[in-house]
Amino acid sequence: MRKPLVASLFALVITGAGAAPAVAAPEPAAAPGKTADAAVKTVVGSVVDTANKTVTDLAAPAPAVQAVNFAGTVSLSNCSGSVVRMPDSEDNDPALVMTNGHCLETGFPTPGQVIVDRASTRTFGLLNSAGTRVGTLRASKIAYGTMTDTDMAVYQLTTTYAQIKSTYGIDALVYDTTRPAAGTAISVVSGYWKRIYTCGVDGFAYRLKEGDWTWKDSIRYTSACNTIGGTSGSPVVNVATNKVVGVNNTGNESGERCTLNNPCEVDANGTVTVRQGINYAQQTWHVPACFGVDNKLDLSATGCVLPKP
Repeated sequence: MRKPLVASLFALVITGAGAAPAVAAPEPAAAPGKTADAAVKTVVGSVVDTANKTVTDLAAPAPAVQAVNFAGTVSLSNCSGSVVRMPDSEDNDPALVMTNGHCLETGFPTPGQVIVDRASTRTFGLLNSAGTRVGTLRASKIAYGTMTDTDMAVYQLTTTYAQIKSTYGIDALVYDTTRPAAGTAISVVSGYWKRIYTCGVDGFAYRLKEGDWTWKDSIRYTSACNTIGGTSGSPVVNVATNKVVGVNNTGNESGERCTLNNPCEVDANGTVTVRQGINYAQQTWHVPACFGVDNKLDLSATGCVLPKP
């Protein structure tokens, strides 16, 4: 698991700039007394110009997706996290923060334990795009937390998305509802370390076992994402869409088999594979199905596969 071992500090700064849109000037009015021929030419020319503009617009490339940065990520006392929203969340909904179940202030949930709607006043340091802490957010409760089948916790905040945007100019990260594919380019964004790791989805572990806990269908990174303690809870972002596809949670540090900080993969036939130095995340595409109107958790909703208490 990727909780910090020592309180040293690394910082990477990422900045960006935008451009103002242009507005076309109006066409001049036609001069009075034009001949019929001139009028026809004007109409034909207008139609041709419109057609040419339509073709140009269709051929124009789609706006580029902004590079992954720290905006919307948070630092915890012992882990990383992010402000997240469902695709259909409203601006006036209470905002949510995602991290790992093993990052909960109440300690590691036991195998089979699911925490729902438990009061919390935990605070989170909100980061801007450059990784600078710009404010403090506070939880009202742990909406959901577990280390069974997945390793995830979701806090509900005392502030709405609109209030965060108005105060800090920062938008929440949005969950992708599509399962990532092998080969997808991803970034793991750590608010604790203010560091971004970029790699790819190498594949998936049918079962990932670490100590007493077992997680299902975990994302396996390529070796470039050499995450460390303190990166637990970092959002895993699809580089092409800037949407959240997972939550970083662990890696095999010393090559041991299925022990704490040394997860092993177990396939459908029970074969165990140990990959020293390789790190993992838990998928999140299915999370939005479990949250309804006003971002309320509904574990009985159609399509919700998160473990229940």
